[in-house]
Amino acid sequence: MDYFTDPLGGQTDGQWDELADNRFYSSAFWLRLVALEPGAVSGGIHLDVSSGGRAAVPVAAVADVDDLPNPHLKWPQLLAERGLPSPPAHGLLVGQRRGYLAHLLRTPGTDEATAAAELLDAVRSLPLPSADGARVALYLTTPDVLALRAAGVRTMPVALAADAWIEIPQGGWEGWLAARSGKLRRRIRTEVRRFEEAGYRVERRALPDAYAEVGRLTARTEQRYGIPADPESYIEGFRKHAELAGDRAEVLLCAVGDEQPVGCILYVRDGDTVYLRAAGFDYDRLRGVAEYFNLAYYTPAHMPGVRWLHAGIGTPDGKALRGAELRALWLLDLTEDSPLLGRDDEVLAHNSTFRAQLADMSPVVAGALTEEDWKPFC
Repeated sequence: MDYFTDPLGGQTDGQWDELADNRFYSSAFWLRLVALEPGAVSGGIHLDVSSGGRAAVPVAAVADVDDLPNPHLKWPQLLAERGLPSPPAHGLLVGQRRGYLAHLLRTPGTDEATAAAELLDAVRSLPLPSADGARVALYLTTPDVLALRAAGVRTMPVALAADAWIEIPQGGWEGWLAARSGKLRRRIRTEVRRFEEAGYRVERRALPDAYAEVGRLTARTEQRYGIPADPESYIEGFRKHAELAGDRAEVLLCAVGDEQPVGCILYVRDGDTVYLRAAGFDYDRLRGVAEYFNLAYYTPAHMPGVRWLHAGIGTPDGKALRGAELRALWLLDLTEDSPLLGRDDEVLAHNSTFRAQLADMSPVVAGALTEEDWKPFC
């Protein structure tokens, strides 16, 4: 079967989304969106499970990871940074190319163990252009890693990141504030008040009406962190994004009066969850009143019906202070002759060190690390 017919492996959007089952970063919409990026060919493995039901996983054929514009997907670099050996820099990426949250998919009621085993067989039997190609899953959740290990994967998973999820209780903004400590609650109220007193206005637009501002501002943020970013190419990238996403992708713009916006947050709302996708700021023009937190967290937390903010990877301390749970995400090498075989002690040492470094940031971060996610492999 040609699983690279299109980003869904030839499935219709409805067929695929039945499998994705509200996992936004595995949805047909998102997979079609990220397939616009260069550097790989997107596809989808899907199959009828022998015990009943269907299963699937998004994949991408990678001729050379150096062709990928996204550094967070370059598995040789990710492993080298952790002092670990890597399989070849080409082959099959298991997972999507943006979002940093991958899942094994199955229809409701399908046996998890059987689905994982048969997906693993399909991943390993998929012909690749080069016989020595790697088959690497990135940003898997702990339950899926456990399922693949039970299905026969012998390599130990490598901790990559802490994935931040902020729960907004039924009481909405006020309920969320009430759940914070008194000190933090006062700090948040002060940040909101100072933001308002600075004269900022927040405008919400659909991405097709704001892609130029998003491109300009996100390029500025990338440059601040040492990433070469051409504003024109970023603007063009978000224009293409907007063509497919339409009004599903929304933007919060932050400006004073009629001045050009100084900040933006790009997000997608899916059901009761807001997925924070990109942030950009003109740092020389900011007024130092917690612009990022007001745009990224406090404004979405006010939205009616929102119960979760998915804040993604990075800056775990700031996210934990806002009430985030920090869940583990893993690299799992599915290559049968993986160079990680027999290196369990080294991998576990890295995982334990990584978790300890997170916990050492502060007691709040330590308390945000969900035990069931980290304990199996740390």
